[in-house]
Amino acid sequence: MVSPKGGESLAQEMGLPKPYYSTDLGSAVLGDSTRLLAQLPAESIDLIVTSPPFALRRKKEYGNVPAEEYVLWFRPFAQEFKRVLKENGSLVVDIGGSWNPGEPTRSLYQYELLLDLARMGFKLCQDFFWYNPSRLPSPAEWVNVRRIRVKDAVDPIWWMSKSSNPKASNRNVLEKYSDSMVQLIRNGYKAKLRPSGWDISSKFQKDNGGAIPPNLIEIANTESNSWYLRACTREGVKPHPARFPARLPRFFIEFLTDEEDVVLDPFAGSNVTGEVAEAVNRRWLAFEIREDYLRGSRFRFERLSAPVRRPAHKVSPAAPKQTTLKVSR
Repeated sequence: MVSPKGGESLAQEMGLPKPYYSTDLGSAVLGDSTRLLAQLPAESIDLIVTSPPFALRRKKEYGNVPAEEYVLWFRPFAQEFKRVLKENGSLVVDIGGSWNPGEPTRSLYQYELLLDLARMGFKLCQDFFWYNPSRLPSPAEWVNVRRIRVKDAVDPIWWMSKSSNPKASNRNVLEKYSDSMVQLIRNGYKAKLRPSGWDISSKFQKDNGGAIPPNLIEIANTESNSWYLRACTREGVKPHPARFPARLPRFFIEFLTDEEDVVLDPFAGSNVTGEVAEAVNRRWLAFEIREDYLRGSRFRFERLSAPVRRPAHKVSPAAPKQTTLKVSR
């Protein structure tokens, strides 16, 4: 575990203002992300993983921008992302879709954002899709009332980078083999050319420690009685209304970084990203403009002295760890 230099927090080490709170590995800073990003040293961040406000039709309390304005709104953030990322670093953006007002057709704003990022020099390494089977049927008018569409249950996730070869290893996110694959490895497989043209060699039956995951990530977002929610209720703090499940940033943090790398979430919300990064021994920075959300996010770090359950996709467990929470405000 890396301790802050000279007792400083990671935020202070990076030239940022005094953090709202800090831990052994990271700092949460209150403020506008564009201003805070501008204070970071160039090429100082290994991974940016975030879920910015979506361009939804209805205004949310955490703030969201109309689809027609979204690309221009996001561009100043993206310019700073490109500056602060290391050459082998990655940008991962969970960006949910939206519907056009008054009609059962989809907005293309998330694809316009993707193209704009590409024009700025980012390379699309791979597109991922988060499937949330527990999402309620929506939009209600077209799905529940008129019955002319099916429920919208998938978010696109853009994995982008500055270079063609960012740091990545799918060995870190292998999934448990299926029973049929375990049996195939045990019993052997006759190498042959399949009718589709795929040449299945004898290497196919090699035990590589787990199956390579697909770019469709299935995670039910069903948090209802977590430590974070209970602590918010106990302290009378309203929880962030749009939290992504911890397994989502965890997948990309483990896939795209090594221990002690620096992970940044510039739209931190309740700081799920920081909690996950701390649990897997990555340094982290969380920027959030709303103090009420940041205040509640501190509760996530009260329980890191207890064992952290590994997500289902991971083969080998991580050792429980402890952290020290230092509150500045």
